Amino acid sequence: MNIEQIYTGCLAQGAYYIVSQGEAVIIDPLRETAPYLDRLQRDRVQLKYILETHFHADFVSGHLDLSKATGSPIVYGPNADPSFDFYSAKDGEFLTFGSCAIKVLHTPGHTMESTCYLLIDEHGKERALFSGDTLFIGDVGRPDLAQKAASMTQEALAGTLFDSLRNKLMPLADDIIVYPAHGAGSACGKNMSKETFDSLGNQKKINYALRADMTKEEFIQEVTDGLQSPPVYFGENVAMNKSGYAAFDSIKQRGLTPLSAEEFIALDDDVVLLDTRSADEFGLGHVPGSIFIGLDGQFAPWVGALMPSVKQRIALIAPNGREEETVTRLARVGYDNVLGYLNEGIAAWEGSLERIDRLTATEVEVGLPSEEIIVDVRRPGEYSAEHLEGVPNIPLDFINERMDAFPKDKTLVLHCAGGYRSMIAASILKARGFHRVKDVIGGYNALSKTALKKAPGAKASC
Repeated sequence: MNIEQIYTGCLAQGAYYIVSQGEAVIIDPLRETAPYLDRLQRDRVQLKYILETHFHADFVSGHLDLSKATGSPIVYGPNADPSFDFYSAKDGEFLTFGSCAIKVLHTPGHTMESTCYLLIDEHGKERALFSGDTLFIGDVGRPDLAQKAASMTQEALAGTLFDSLRNKLMPLADDIIVYPAHGAGSACGKNMSKETFDSLGNQKKINYALRADMTKEEFIQEVTDGLQSPPVYFGENVAMNKSGYAAFDSIKQRGLTPLSAEEFIALDDDVVLLDTRSADEFGLGHVPGSIFIGLDGQFAPWVGALMPSVKQRIALIAPNGREEETVTRLARVGYDNVLGYLNEGIAAWEGSLERIDRLTATEVEVGLPSEEIIVDVRRPGEYSAEHLEGVPNIPLDFINERMDAFPKDKTLVLHCAGGYRSMIAASILKARGFHRVKDVIGGYNALSKTALKKAPGAKASC
């Protein structure tokens, strides 16, 4: 038996590939199926089951394309109601493959169909728990994402999650290894660890949600406290995972259509021009009206947080040679409506380019002119931990809703933690008519090393 965690850092997502005596199981696959199909062929094994822990909100699963390609059944636990053929596993049921078995553990709370899968090896020993979004390393799944679908409050879902953890997972042996669906960086929880697996025994010791002396009321309070609104694309991804979607290969083929500069200029005004190069490159010169969200960062989650809908039409300015990667990563979160990319990249653009000036932390420390103001675009939790004295916080997460908070009569000097998010914010502001924007290179990481006065422990403005 072999367990492989296939971790995708930009989504903070873990899929799993398990093999035993010529048969395999794949859990929570990503949308592009070619890597799984190649692996099955290389290992000369047959895919027995495609297991889904729940209807994912933060990415589009590859279950449908993978099932079509292999003929393997898609398995959900109780309460799932997708519009396609699937196998509805019962709580406590055993699914065998090779010389091993998977025990189905229905664990509602994050969503009502949420299910964990307990791996039993060839010797009958319970070896690993694939916990989906029910149990993370250091955290548990947020209980507010399925309120409408379940006709329950987040408090009621949190109470259900408490029961699932206590009755189904905490009684399991301490040496079982927990393999969750996500790690730090995912919006499916609040305080996930950077570690991507751990023993259940250690989680019982350090995970706040598994404290043995915790009451249900205390659990509900702690799990629901401080939850921010989920990204706008979450509901649309759930719908795609439940109802189906276009084949990934067709999405990729359309997205890889090369467009000339003339075709780019002729695009409709509602098409978003998405520049996925580096912040440095975007600042030095970009197509007027384009938005920056760089590939070398939390690309797909930020697209999902800031684009109004997965149906948004997009045209790409991508780093040369990384066009396919860009289309793939957009499709992972359901943004399938990519019309093509600027052929030969920014070098092919024949019109004028715009710039966004970037300042060093030292330049900010020396002093800014009176018409320039600094704005911190980090998340509220980062800001409340420490920030520059007198600097307001308008998080990038809420920029579309709080556009009127930015004064148009000032030059805006934006900073985040390292310079990635502030350039995203600068590009959005500039596309919306705020032409006097600048970005701080290195963000707060650099600013915190200067003599500028810090204000620890204050509250964010939203």
